[in-house]
Order: sequence, then C-alpha cells, then structure tokens
Amino acid sequence: MMKRFYCLSLLLLIIVRAGAQQFTISGFVKDSTNGEALSGATIQVLKPFVGVQSNNYGFYSISLPPGNYTFLFSYLGYTSRVITLELTGNIVRHQELAPRSFTAKEVVVQATVSKDANVQSTDIGRIGLSVATAKKLPSMLGEVDILKALQLMPGVQAAGEGNSGMYVRGGAQDQNLILLDEAPVYNTGHLFGFFSVFNADAIRSATLIKGGMPANYGGRLSSVVDVSMKEGNNKELQGEGGIGFIASRLSVQGPIRKNKSSFIISGRRTYLDLITKPFINNTNYKGSGYYFYDLNAKVNFRLSDKDHLYVSAYTGKDVFSFHNSDRSFNVRIPWGNTTATLRWNHVFNSKLFMNTSLIYNRYKFQVSALQNYFDVKITSGINDGNAKLDFDYYPHARHHIKFGGNYIYHTFTPSTIGGQQDSVVLSPDNAVRKYAHETGLYVMDDWEISPHFRLNLGLRHSGFMQIGPYTRYFYDSRGKKQDSVVYGRGKAVGTYSGLEPRIILRYAWKGNQSVKVAATRHHQFIHLVSNAGTTLPTDVWVPSTYLVKPQISWHYTAGYFRNFKDNEYELSAALYYKQMDQQIEYREGYTPALSDPENDFIFGKGEAYGMEWFLNKSQGRLTGWVGYTLGWTWRQFPGLNDGKRYPAKYDRRHDLSVVASYELNKRWTFSGTFIYGSGNATTLPETFYFMEGTLIQGYSRINAYRMAAYHRLDLAAVYKPAAGKKRRFKGSWTFSVYNVYNRKNPYFIYFDQETNGVRSAGTVKMTAKQVSLFPVLPSVTYNFSF
Repeated sequence: MMKRFYCLSLLLLIIVRAGAQQFTISGFVKDSTNGEALSGATIQVLKPFVGVQSNNYGFYSISLPPGNYTFLFSYLGYTSRVITLELTGNIVRHQELAPRSFTAKEVVVQATVSKDANVQSTDIGRIGLSVATAKKLPSMLGEVDILKALQLMPGVQAAGEGNSGMYVRGGAQDQNLILLDEAPVYNTGHLFGFFSVFNADAIRSATLIKGGMPANYGGRLSSVVDVSMKEGNNKELQGEGGIGFIASRLSVQGPIRKNKSSFIISGRRTYLDLITKPFINNTNYKGSGYYFYDLNAKVNFRLSDKDHLYVSAYTGKDVFSFHNSDRSFNVRIPWGNTTATLRWNHVFNSKLFMNTSLIYNRYKFQVSALQNYFDVKITSGINDGNAKLDFDYYPHARHHIKFGGNYIYHTFTPSTIGGQQDSVVLSPDNAVRKYAHETGLYVMDDWEISPHFRLNLGLRHSGFMQIGPYTRYFYDSRGKKQDSVVYGRGKAVGTYSGLEPRIILRYAWKGNQSVKVAATRHHQFIHLVSNAGTTLPTDVWVPSTYLVKPQISWHYTAGYFRNFKDNEYELSAALYYKQMDQQIEYREGYTPALSDPENDFIFGKGEAYGMEWFLNKSQGRLTGWVGYTLGWTWRQFPGLNDGKRYPAKYDRRHDLSVVASYELNKRWTFSGTFIYGSGNATTLPETFYFMEGTLIQGYSRINAYRMAAYHRLDLAAVYKPAAGKKRRFKGSWTFSVYNVYNRKNPYFIYFDQETNGVRSAGTVKMTAKQVSLFPVLPSVTYNFSF
C-alpha cells in the first residue's frame, strides 16, 4: 500500500514547478443560443503558443506569468472568438460561442474540436460524434441511432445485421463500458437489439474511446462509449420531434429561471402494437404484440458562479406478449433499463474543479408464462449504486491533472425462477443473488513537455470483492450437492485487485503531423453470459467470484496522424495489439439452464491485432469519411477445440465503411453509406448419420467456416422547406432507403433435411440454407422543431 501511495504522490510532485508568479484565467465555455456547456472547446494562447481544452462541463483554466495575451476560443461548428487581456491578477472569464449561421462547413465527425487538435492532443483512439451528424446519415426505418453511427468507424464492428451491439478491436460486447450521463447501461438494445436505447433528440454528444483509454475510466477491457444528455435551453422554450414508420418522439426544453436553470423532457414510443392490433385480433393470436418506449429527463441549476447542480434520469422498456387462441399458452416478456444521476460541480478556485456524482442504474429482464394452469416466472438483472468524485487541477498551462475515485455496490440476480400450479407454489432452490463491492482510484497528468513532446501518464488501482450473504456449494463428480459453506452478510467470498498503468506519448512536427504510442492495462470484474451474437435480453450479467476470475488485458497502440489543406482533411493510421487473459466461454456440451451458470464456465485467453486507416473530410459541401480495418481475433481454451486456438465468432479480416454527405443547397442534403465486411466465422455440421433412428450431426472445429461477405448500401435525402425568419415552427422530411440493392446478407445458416424411406434404411439429403433478415427498406420521417 505504501508503494502505491508513493507512486501516486510522486506522479503529482514531478509536475509541480517552482518559478515566477503566475495568474490564472478560468471560466466556462457555453453555447450562446441555449447555454449548453461546450465540452472539449479549445482555448489557445497565441503567444506563447499553449492551450487547453474545456472539461466535460465546459470549465477551463490557464495559468501564465503577468503580461498581455491574446486568447482564441474555438469549437468546431461554432464561430471562434479572439480576445486580448492584460493578466495582472486572476480573471474569471465565461465565454459564449455562437453556432455558425451557415452549414457548408459543418463538422461531420467531431473527432477534433480545434485546429490540429487530433494531431496535437494525446488522444489516440478517441472519436466524437455529433447528433447532428447521425441525423444526416441513412437509418433503418427512419430511427436515428447513435450507436449504429459509431459502428461506421474503423476498429468497430456491428454485432449482427441491424444490431446495436458492437465489437471493438476484437473485444466482446461486455468489454464495452457504455455510459449515459455517467450511468452504466447494461443492455443497449430495443426490439431484441435492432435499435439502441438512445433517443437522438435527448443526446448532446457521444464519444468513443477505443484505444489509449485514460485512467479515469475503468471496469472494461475494450472501449468506452460516453453519451451525454442535453442540459436544456436556459434562454427560451423550444421543442423538437419526429414521426416515423415505427415510432414517434417529442422533446421539450426551456428555462426554469432564465440563464440560471433549465430542463429537458424527451420521450419516444413505437406504435407497432397499435398498427398490428387490427390484423392480429382477427387471428388466433389476439392480444399478442410488441412495443418499446424511452423517457429522458434532466434539470440543472446554477446555484452560484462556483456551484452547479444536475439531475438526470432515463427509463426505457420493451414489452413482448404472445397469446394463443384459447389462452392456454400466454407469454409476456418485459425488459428495460433505469438510470438516475445527481451531479454537483464546484469550483474551489481558478485552478481546481470538482465533480461529485451519485448514480443509480438497474437492468431487469423477466419472462412470465402460463400454460395449462401452470404459471412460471423467470427473472434476472443487475442493480448498482455508484458514488464518484473527480477533480480537475490546472497547475500550469502545460499541465492538466485529473484524479479521483469511485465506489459501486453491485447486486446481481443471474437467474431466478418461481411458479405456481393451481394452489401449489413452486420455488426451486436456484434463487441466487450475489453482492459485490467495486472500487477505483486514479491519477493522471496530461503534460505538454515541449512543442514536440506531450505525455499522458496515469495510474489506476481497481478492486473487487464478492460479499455475503452467499452459500457456496460443493458437488461430486455427478453434479450432486455434497457440502456447503455459508458466508454471512458483508463477509468476503472472493477478493481481487490490481494496478492499471496508462501511458500515451505524442511526438509532433511541422504543426500538422504526429506519431502517438500507448500502452494500457485493464481489469474487468463483471461479465456477460451469452450464447448468441446479439444483445438479446436473455443475456445475463455475472460477477467475478471465487470461481470466476476477472478478465485482464494489455492494449498497445501506435498511430500516425496528419492533417491536410488547412485541416480540411484528416488522415490517421494505427496499429493495435490486445492480449486478453481469463476470457470466459461455456464448457463443451453446455445446455442452457436456469441454474447459476458459473459452474459451466471455462477460462482461456484471447488475442487481437490489426491495422486501421481513417480519412476524414470535415469541411466543404461534401463531407464524410472512409474507414478500413484489417484485423485478426483469436481465442484459445484448454477445454475447447482440442486446446487449439480458433478465430472468435466476431473475427473479421476486412471491414470497410464509406460515408458521404453532400449539401446541395439550403433545402436539400444527400447522404449515403456503404459497408463491406468479410464473412463472420461460424461452426457447421460436417457429417450426418442415423443412430437408432435418430439423426446425429458431427460438427466441425470451432468457427472453421465463414459465412458469405456482408455488404450494403444505404441512401438518404433531407428536405427542409423554406420558412420565414419569424416563423418558429420548422419542419423537414427525411427520405431513406436501407439496403438499396436488396443484398441478402447472411444472418445464420441452418441445414434442411429431406428423407426418403425409413430413416434406418433410407437416405437423407441435407441442404444448407441461409437466413437473411432485411430486404430493401424505404422509410419516410417527418421532423419538426419549434
């Protein structure tokens, strides 16, 4: 413990400089039209050339010797402001920036927030995506999806046809930390994963970090998707919404007290159940249906110039129901997420900023079924209570220090079942709840050593403890319980901890190009149990226990970054290598059951490596990007595939995305996306034979075959009718076509059998058949604002 304290203290001490007297200019950068904080805005001192970026709440701080200075405030998509000040003491300067009145230079990928920021910063795998960009892109059935837009980036693969889940640089889906206003979201899918839970009208921005993860993030191996909700307009009342093929949405925001506090409420609901009801009610399945909804809400209060309070919440739910004609078989499956975040910002002084967060999140899945008077209910889920404390410290214009910690109390319900037949209540002995503490402490410094060298150095300590009440069972060779150990409330069952060093080094030259290298270590203590390649609601989250060890990885990245033609074009190429230990799979021959699955896990290792190219055009009428990934992903388990390594199911050799948007004039904007991916790995039967009249299939080695390649073209056009300057209500039409040339992309493969004669003596013909989901899908969406 003393060594860890020494390391953390040393990291802070080496960055403190003694020298001449300095004064500080600090404040918040905000949008002039609605008061929203601009996170990542750049504040540059033109001579000497130094600069900082505002934090997630728009706060900035620069300390300099006394003198006259010229400051440039900039943010892509906004008009820059230049001010000249004489620094003779500490100054508080809040700066508002106005959105540009023209759109010809509107940013498509907000991967940078200032001139050459992607070259000059230590960010090596960070990509920011604006909601305005996502709304321009073609979408399936008109539903704008921020996660699907992120799937178009190099190094990111879709989990499946139309699915909102994703694999990042060879990592599994559970290895992505997805946050909504700092609250983890454990299931991101609506409609069995075809749409994400993020309503674009309620979202301000989304940031993906796929490499060089800074020390303030922890708990996952592969990536972070940090989604921020809008704060609400504190200047005037406004609203927006849309009417689409399968869902409609409405958002209202405005001031509670002008320039002091604001609110936003946003809702979305499908009407699939209402549309299909007249047709289903005339069949034997009357009363069956499906719908989902989202509700986002947020309020914020500026208590003083130094204190700001935010309260945000989200709840969303899917409900699927099925009834047969005589009501002898009924099924109802609801699942959904609930999150709530309370945050308090406090500025201690011009150099020290604090954010305190209290977070609650819950994911719950349930199946209720009734058949012939037998009623059964299956429930699983996870609940978290989370407390975070984060500090931003700016001792010098060339240093930005972050430090803090968090604590999470987990409650896991991997799978419980209960039932009732007539008046008899059935309660099988499998209602196992698990409890755990998770902690993290970190410190990091983003240090501009010289105009050429910049270093981001961080250290994180992560810990996890499974606690009682819990009963540990011991089994014989036949799987029968023989003995048990009971752990009382709060008693430690299994404890894990470890240090996670993070280092990123940037070397820049000629002002427009740089090389960056990064090495980071990560621990993951919670795991997603899944038998499928999609984000199905039946997937179960389980903790590390005395049997289940935490996943551990080292992630190495090296990249070259260059800008052309006054930052109109951005080019990057990156190599990555990821080593993963304690990966989890089911044992061979596992059959899904309702009991605790941890006794059916086996553990192995994984490896992923590849190269990414990214070319982005961010200015002009034509904007867009091309991303390409060449990658390999492997898994190796002693108890699977005879111990030989095999490609993971999401191993994909080639992945290409081409995205373009063209603004023809003020009324028409056209966009298109083309996607190509090598076929996913799959396991197929190779031999078929009868044994005592039963058809037996002999399977290949794991993932020995490849499905056909995936490719698709989507197109969209946005039309904005002319509207008077004084007219508050404005509307637009979005026309989109998903899968323009009707490509039958593979979803899965099955074998159809045709028999001739008695099975034991006859012949059987097996035919492989491909199942595809979505043909060409046109859609029209009407969007409005007031």
